[in-house]
Amino acid sequence: MNKTKILIIEDEIAIADMLEYGLQREGYETAKAHTGYDGLQLMESWRPHMLLLDWMLPDQSGLDICKQATASYNIPILMITAKSDITDKILGLEFGADDYITKPFDLREVIARIRTILRRVAQANRNDGEAVEKVEVAENAVKCESVVRFQDIEILTEEREVCKGDRIIELTPKEYDVLLLLLGNKGRIFTRAELLDLVWGYDYPGDTRTVDTHIQRLRKKLDAAEWIATVFGIGYKCVKRLDS
Repeated sequence: MNKTKILIIEDEIAIADMLEYGLQREGYETAKAHTGYDGLQLMESWRPHMLLLDWMLPDQSGLDICKQATASYNIPILMITAKSDITDKILGLEFGADDYITKPFDLREVIARIRTILRRVAQANRNDGEAVEKVEVAENAVKCESVVRFQDIEILTEEREVCKGDRIIELTPKEYDVLLLLLGNKGRIFTRAELLDLVWGYDYPGDTRTVDTHIQRLRKKLDAAEWIATVFGIGYKCVKRLDS
């Protein structure tokens, strides 16, 4: 049976060594990197099943790596950092992290959190048929188009890039997923619970206010108040067209 491969990206050598020792004792296969650049190279060549990622790295932000890993590799991420402010925690989760632990930490807690994340991933895979059906809700409408357009918005799906006119709009991974889901199903009403389920996953511990926050940010970033419509008492939809 193949071992679960966990990549550790941590610039403090002592902490990286401690994590590697503890994870190998638990039967995981590990690799280490002390810079963001080396970590990204290892992700490409080694293809880990999970990522332990430090927020503060010498050459780039862990958030940037988190965003790239979520977009390109779709692997679970546990962020490890000295930052303890709740705003930082929320930001890390919105950029694609699955969980968050602050330094100093107990190695036993790190291992427990890893096991929890991997169990969730395994459970999601066991429910693969249901997940495929849900994903098709968005993908059937988009029909694998490399470019999705609406009004002055253009989504380059292969690059996960969003443009408004001649400007690139920076979206978090979840903001992007919400936008693509709405644009791929223009006119369809999604409840807040459906959006949570489809975008964040059935086991996401948050509540429907998370959806409202992301909708508000999309409207502001894209000037989309007219076409990302609230259906009062139900949820949200993208209008099929704007009245002239």
